[in-house]
Amino acid sequence: MVKLNTATAKTRSRSRAFIPTVDAINQDKITQLSQKYWASNSSDPHLPFDQSVVDDLYINEVVQSSFHTRRIALLEISQYLENYLWPNFDPANSTFSHIMSMVCMVNEKHREGVPVWKAFEGDADKFGKFIYRVLEGLLEEGSVSLKEGCSMMLFLQCAFSSLEIDLVRKQIQTLVSLHVWHCLSEGRREDEFRRYPKWKKYWKSLLKKEENENDDKKLLNQFYLLIDDLHLIVKCQMNQILEHGDGHLFSQLLDRLKFYANFEICNESGDPMTELEVMNEHYKKITSLQQTVFQKFSELRQFALSNVNSVDTKAAIMKSFKSLNFDELKELAGCINLIDNVKKEDVSVQFLLEALVFRYERRVSQIKRLNSMALYPTEEVIWDENVVPADYHSASGQVLALPKLNLQFLTLHDYLLRNFDLFRLESTYQIRQDIEDAVFRLKPWRAEDGSTLFNGWARMASPVVRFAVIQVAKPNLGENRPSRVRADVTVNLNVRTNIKQEWELLRKHDACFLVTVKPPNPQPPSKYDFKGDFISQVGLVCVRECWMLMVESLKRVLTLALIYLVTHELLELFWDVYETFNIFLRRKPKENNFKCVLETIRDLMNINCVVPDWLHDVILGYGDPKSAHYSELPNKLNKLDFNDTFLDVNHAIASFPNYKPEMKGSSTSRPIRVTFEGDDGQDSEKKVVVIEPYTILSRGPYPTNQPNLNKIQFTPTQVEAIRSGMQPGLTLVVGPPGTGKTDVATQIISNIYHNFPDQRTLVVTHSNQALNQLFEKVIALDVDERHLLRLGHGEEELETEKDFSRYGRVNYVLAKRLDLLVEVEKLQKSLNVCGDVAYTCETSGFFFVHHVLPNWERFLIKVKAANASVEGNVEVIGQSFPFDKFFADAPQPLFKSKSYEQDMEIAEGCFRYIKRIFEQLDEFRAFELLRTGLDRSRYLLVKEAKIIAMTCTHAALKRRELVDLIFQYDNILMEESAQILEIETFIPLLLQNPEQGRIRLKRWIMIGDHHQLPPVIKNMAFQKYGNMEQSLFARFVRLGVPAVELDAQGRARPSIAQLFQWRYKKLGNLPHVASQPEYLLANPGFAYDYQLINVADFNGVGESEPSPYFFQNLAEAEYVVATYMYMRMLGYPAEKITILTTYNGQKALIKDIIAAKCAKSLLIGEPHKVSTVDKYQGQQNDYILLSLVRTKTVGHLRDARRLIVALSRARLGLYIFARIPLFANCFEMTPAFSILSKRPDKLHLHEREFFPTERKADVKFHEDPVVIKDMQHMAQFVYDIYMTKLDVYRKEEAEKKEKLLQEMRITAEAKRQEEPVPIKFDEDEAMNTVVTPIVDEVASSTKDQVVSENEDDEKMEVDSTIETETTT
Repeated sequence: MVKLNTATAKTRSRSRAFIPTVDAINQDKITQLSQKYWASNSSDPHLPFDQSVVDDLYINEVVQSSFHTRRIALLEISQYLENYLWPNFDPANSTFSHIMSMVCMVNEKHREGVPVWKAFEGDADKFGKFIYRVLEGLLEEGSVSLKEGCSMMLFLQCAFSSLEIDLVRKQIQTLVSLHVWHCLSEGRREDEFRRYPKWKKYWKSLLKKEENENDDKKLLNQFYLLIDDLHLIVKCQMNQILEHGDGHLFSQLLDRLKFYANFEICNESGDPMTELEVMNEHYKKITSLQQTVFQKFSELRQFALSNVNSVDTKAAIMKSFKSLNFDELKELAGCINLIDNVKKEDVSVQFLLEALVFRYERRVSQIKRLNSMALYPTEEVIWDENVVPADYHSASGQVLALPKLNLQFLTLHDYLLRNFDLFRLESTYQIRQDIEDAVFRLKPWRAEDGSTLFNGWARMASPVVRFAVIQVAKPNLGENRPSRVRADVTVNLNVRTNIKQEWELLRKHDACFLVTVKPPNPQPPSKYDFKGDFISQVGLVCVRECWMLMVESLKRVLTLALIYLVTHELLELFWDVYETFNIFLRRKPKENNFKCVLETIRDLMNINCVVPDWLHDVILGYGDPKSAHYSELPNKLNKLDFNDTFLDVNHAIASFPNYKPEMKGSSTSRPIRVTFEGDDGQDSEKKVVVIEPYTILSRGPYPTNQPNLNKIQFTPTQVEAIRSGMQPGLTLVVGPPGTGKTDVATQIISNIYHNFPDQRTLVVTHSNQALNQLFEKVIALDVDERHLLRLGHGEEELETEKDFSRYGRVNYVLAKRLDLLVEVEKLQKSLNVCGDVAYTCETSGFFFVHHVLPNWERFLIKVKAANASVEGNVEVIGQSFPFDKFFADAPQPLFKSKSYEQDMEIAEGCFRYIKRIFEQLDEFRAFELLRTGLDRSRYLLVKEAKIIAMTCTHAALKRRELVDLIFQYDNILMEESAQILEIETFIPLLLQNPEQGRIRLKRWIMIGDHHQLPPVIKNMAFQKYGNMEQSLFARFVRLGVPAVELDAQGRARPSIAQLFQWRYKKLGNLPHVASQPEYLLANPGFAYDYQLINVADFNGVGESEPSPYFFQNLAEAEYVVATYMYMRMLGYPAEKITILTTYNGQKALIKDIIAAKCAKSLLIGEPHKVSTVDKYQGQQNDYILLSLVRTKTVGHLRDARRLIVALSRARLGLYIFARIPLFANCFEMTPAFSILSKRPDKLHLHEREFFPTERKADVKFHEDPVVIKDMQHMAQFVYDIYMTKLDVYRKEEAEKKEKLLQEMRITAEAKRQEEPVPIKFDEDEAMNTVVTPIVDEVASSTKDQVVSENEDDEKMEVDSTIETETTT
């Protein structure tokens, strides 16, 4: 049985914390005080500042509540810091309570992940004095409590994590400099100077500067503590807490500190050290110790003369130096500068021995330790709350033994290792969730004989019927555990057919899990406590991993044959574990590729990881952040061919407003080349742009030979992004919603393709949907189809009949080859050449060299000899052209005979067409030599394709395969960069091996928006504490890497766009949103194009939580669906309406209501999509109905990035349903809600206005609007309209019915007159042949709706009274 860590109970208990109601919050003392003194939403004038209020709040609400997060959060949400504390802060007179209150507010903002330092901007001097007061308070020993000290340390940690903020960096950088060497003992300092002589020069220079320092500056020097010289790690190792039951976390933190204290990096240069360099450094230390011992301690002569390998272990060091008494040990420690004899430190023999061991012990290589680490987790790791927290609330003071991602990293190895650890733990957390969900659903219980029975079923897991180990391989050399285990597992699948098919689709190497549970309960469980301890409830014993080899299915029995088991046990303990498995669990394929990604990261750490020189320091966060920008690189291009980027010359001139334009040539059409002059200087008057239109060479006489040209008029900022993307180096493009990020990316790809035809471009995105959107736009441009390749399973979703997968492209090439050979045969006949020259690509090549090319050369000689350039001899070109029969199917006449230049260009264009045929055949020749589809697809990937598209996940999964194929590329373009994990962004850089120690990569274009949602991390601890949600794109922006921010949106109405424009520096609108008719017209049936509607509690209930974090709000859900039904009855198309919400629980509730009320109704139907805000990023629709759900706390919508996504999905109409008083008081949401609040908070409707309308957006409807009071009013209002519509339909259908019967009577009467035998007309029988009218279907759907709603009461998990009233 797994022992539950004591931290588990503490963590679980936090999740049961009391959540106050809105009324309780309004009646709280903090809320009442905020209304009097600082609340921004207060209508009454505020009282003057009172220091006693601050002191009283700190003592009574913060200190006495033991710094409870909820009390501090309530203060912070009320804008206590922005409106009261900071404006009234006096560096000289403010009390300690005032300082600590500000510290707590900063910590709370940091915990919530909202902007921290914005309130302090504008007064750097005052902020510096605040920092000094914090440091001064921290140094006053005995005057602060442990909680206060922890809060101040968290504040400093937050400050050190925000060095990209100039205000913070200027204050914090004074704490980390060479001043720290004051805390070193003099002997140790001189020892370091002997090792690095250059440092002594810097030290002397520092001492001269310090002579003029004030006392305040010198006070800060007390913070400089050197871990090694103070032996912090040794003292921690000797602490008795390690032996205590609660010392597990402390031990884990100490291990992480030891790891970085001994990190393999050169202290002088900061370069990573190789294994050989580490070993040499270790040998130097041991040799130095041996020399000292040899000189002064004769009794240790054997130690001094031994080889290093025999004396550098902990046991050898302890054995050798235990023979010395205390004074001798102390003398030795002083000689090697282990302690400072001048300070006369109070030390013990044990301490000195441990210090000697720590300094001189041989350490295991970090790479060896990494390679020995298991990629699959066991139960000990999965349920270790210190490593994989289940319920992290980021409360102040909570510490975890986790790596963190921030701005800078020591080396690439450190960068990869941190990402490796976090990715492994995040995968472990997801596995934990899957196991808990499956086991809870299986409902295990203990039978009387002690066996385990199951009272439930799970889609992703099944009880084990039979488990048999068929092979246990011997341990590898030096190991004592089996190297491989193979087993047969049989499970009984008495489930639905579709689920059985899912099990049968398990493939080779799919990762699965075997679980052992021994439930303590002797009867089937009725209900589990999902927030309680999982292990003790189900009796989980062990979890082991395996991967599939083969699946055999026979009726309802599935045998998973030859499973490879990942072994963690020693050989003698093996059977105790592997004979007990009783649950087999599988996972979804999309979530089950973690092992491949981890192996890829580990492979990168085992090789000499090489990134381009111009990119290395930027990735690690050092040096000049501008160093990778094209303006700083020596190979910057001053002349660029923008191809079809510009629509005409005027567009090109307008695209460079900061340059003086100069024209070259008389043409005004595209394509256009641009030369930049004077870019290196600072004088803007010397910046000149030379615009040179040129004529594109004819590709042939056929209309299909004309290239597809760009039709978008790019803005100057978009052109700058395209220019930067064409240049070598790193390009960052920040694309706010609707600013054309995909169009910019497409044009960059096209321009690189045409400017550098020999280079290959890798296109990477986060999702298949975004990749397909980008790829479809690339296909539409002037890019040869044979050079395009789409990797991964998302290719099937491309909206094109063509297959761009590897094998699809191979088939295209083979089919194209046959078509080209037919063209060669046609050309052969036109030239009257004998033989089978169109048999292969090779014979075609000979035909071109020996027949086609000589004919063309003879033609050129004839034209030149006839002096065709002289007027009157133009006909010679048409008469002498040798390929006129080949082009007989081209538009005629082929030659116009008007000018020599025109006809000669036509002739040269025809020859280019012919030449291109043979160039393509020459490229396809390899496909004749390679016989298998696999070889052909590999050749296509490595040689033929110029633009290769894949997702970041596919790149991580297939890296090893791509490297083995010697895959090479020159450019990377990443879309959705802000949504990709750091490591998944980094891996695509290394899909190729270096050539002669250098990477071929020339360009890296990253396009994204860090103001929208970051990568999805399910575990809150890894997301917030480890900062795993930080994308590399966002880190680059934080570091100050130059970025082009697109500044004009073309998605939403200007009125809707203002709701999110505040988040960006200068986001404007494209001209078409103010001119196109759809943006000028009003939303029919609504008084406003956007509105924030307040939704009150329904029957006293606001938000509810049927299961943990499954938030629902029945009132909002009913209100939203009613509004959707109203829109449909006015004529709005369903595909133009999307319903969004901020929680999965609310999405499920809305879908249930739609299924009951709308899905079966022909009048209404289902909307285009019901989704969460997070899942809908990157998509848009004309009309958005948004439910914010929460009524007690703001929740995760407080993250401004989620708010921006929510407000920017609508093009024409946005209607938000929320508890306005709650969200309006949130500081981070103030800019948007201040605009929304200017309009009425009750829905205003015009029921007599139908879709589409001709009313302009700025014109009021001729009738007064209907003001909807609440959800019940809206439900009744929609019901009345629905019944009116129903009556109209009934009348229309009755009229249709009567008309149809009349026609049938007339027809029957006519037939009766024609037929000799009389025909009897049966009206009832005739009606049976009539198609059921719509009104009957509507009535039927209404009846089904009532039944469906009654059946779904239990599923909805809401009070039956509420459900009944809602239905009414």
